[in-house]
Amino acid sequence: MKLSPLALAVALLPFTTHAESIDTDEALQAQALVITSGRVAEPKKAAISAASVFTRQDIERLQVRNVPDLLNRVPGVVTRSSGGLVSYSVRGTKSAQTLVLVDGQRIASAASGIARLDYLSIDNIERVEVTRGARSSLYGADAIGGVIQIFTRHGEAGLNPSVRLAAGSKQTYQRSASVSGGDTRTRFSLGGSLDESNGHDSTRDNVGADSDAEGQRNLAQYLNLDHQFNDDWKAGFNYNEQHGKNEYDDAYEQAPAQPSDQFRVSSASSFLQGQINDTWNSRLELGQSYDRNKAIGAATPSNNGLTATTRQSASWLNRLNLTSAHELTLGSDWYEDKLDSSAPYPEDSRSNKAALFQHRFNGEHFFSELGMRHDDNQRYGAENSWNGSLGLPLESGQQWLLSYSEGFRAPTFADLYYPYYGAANPDLKAETSKTWELQWRAELGSSQLETSLYRNDIKDLIAFSGSKPENVGQARINGFETSLSQELLGWQTSLGLSLVDPRNRDNGQTLQLTPKRTVFIDLDRTFGVFSAGASWRAVSQSYDYGIVDSGRQTVPGYGLVDLRSSWQATASLRVDLQLNNVLDKDYYTSLYQRFDAWPTPPGPPYGYQEPGRTGLLAVTWTPQ
Repeated sequence: MKLSPLALAVALLPFTTHAESIDTDEALQAQALVITSGRVAEPKKAAISAASVFTRQDIERLQVRNVPDLLNRVPGVVTRSSGGLVSYSVRGTKSAQTLVLVDGQRIASAASGIARLDYLSIDNIERVEVTRGARSSLYGADAIGGVIQIFTRHGEAGLNPSVRLAAGSKQTYQRSASVSGGDTRTRFSLGGSLDESNGHDSTRDNVGADSDAEGQRNLAQYLNLDHQFNDDWKAGFNYNEQHGKNEYDDAYEQAPAQPSDQFRVSSASSFLQGQINDTWNSRLELGQSYDRNKAIGAATPSNNGLTATTRQSASWLNRLNLTSAHELTLGSDWYEDKLDSSAPYPEDSRSNKAALFQHRFNGEHFFSELGMRHDDNQRYGAENSWNGSLGLPLESGQQWLLSYSEGFRAPTFADLYYPYYGAANPDLKAETSKTWELQWRAELGSSQLETSLYRNDIKDLIAFSGSKPENVGQARINGFETSLSQELLGWQTSLGLSLVDPRNRDNGQTLQLTPKRTVFIDLDRTFGVFSAGASWRAVSQSYDYGIVDSGRQTVPGYGLVDLRSSWQATASLRVDLQLNNVLDKDYYTSLYQRFDAWPTPPGPPYGYQEPGRTGLLAVTWTPQ
């Protein structure tokens, strides 16, 4: 029997009553709260999943200019660049195995499964949360490694304009302007930005058209509006769009033109949330996301053209406070993907509907969670995802948490229907995972310590077997993570360490482009109107198996040092200066090969070079 999204939601209505929850606006400002782990604002110490949170204050203090820079400060998360394509790995998984949300909306391409996080304007980001570990029991497909959620800027009472101008290395220029405001009931945020950079030559081999730098131009505009009708009901609307041009290097010696992508990434959502009675809170969300990429100038004609994903979605979440110790969540989700492509895909749409429940118990001596979600997808079938956890609070602000969670990744449109070279398999099953995790969390004076030991077993991995993808592999990822934040001799200090052993269980090899060890340190201190900071990040070597006729190739490890400073010249004027890769480290995170033309044998592997030393000077004016 098939249920429409509306019927699925109505079916849940007789069972809904709700739990009192922390206001989402309050949560967006507080690092001690987290939203993504349980799809509700809650204290971070009550969240089941290991989570890292960056507020707007953190973004400005660290002077980061894109989301990948923030992700590199999360234990177990690594980003890498392949000549213009930025990807990300959470706990040794692939990009398509991590769910990415903007204000609750999925933004990944339905063709590739990758979300272009580097395109998102940092000027419109209020908060970034990274939940590590499978959460398909709450979110459905693609949440094997974890969930990355970006929240856009919200308005504050009053009238708050802001203008930022910046200039730096590689002919980099950044401009942004915004205004936010409102009163006790209605608030808004409106703004735009334009970032341009000449970039750098990532191949550095002076061959053909690839001997130039790869620049990027990104124009963004955004709007947020919310209204509190009364003490019980509120509604809101978010719109966020980035579009522009991203140049890249083509791994062919005879590239006919300057290859580039014309992109657009946008999301829009609206919500209505109300307190039905003393125990029932309900939230309805409607949304749309759009991911468009038009490739121009690629050496292979089939790599040129348009690929666009339009995704419509609806969600209804109900929370019930059954007693002071028991909380129940009941909900339904629906979304539909539509693909618009220059390539003749035999199928261009699919829909997914789901129902979920989650029970939480919070007692004097222990707390627990048990949940399940059922997804029914039009193309690849049904999946059930379970999770369960048991927590033991101890004295002195410590707690132990043992959890089990399941995840799955849906095959992409390219996996199922790519129309060229026979490189598609419509019979693919979803990848599935089972994760066990033990966490220790402690508040030791001014220190916050979080440690995780986990094991993730993934089966039915989708990989190319011959000329097309098959469910051929299994992987086991064992890992250890720890993070520490504290104030030390006046310095705000953050430390993160990750040790991971990601293995292909079929052949024992380390998973592709997955470093086993990463570590970072952030140090920041304020001296009156001045502040200074430094960051150090080290990543161990990894391996690439995708190099034709070259076997396993090593990608060397690297260490980077960044410096930053800030001067609050007046109450309204702030000057920021940052220097990245201060030691001018020559490094790369992935490999490529050159081809003249098939069937000419490929050349030796090279590394896609990352930028050397760069600087950026910015002035921010926020008139009072």
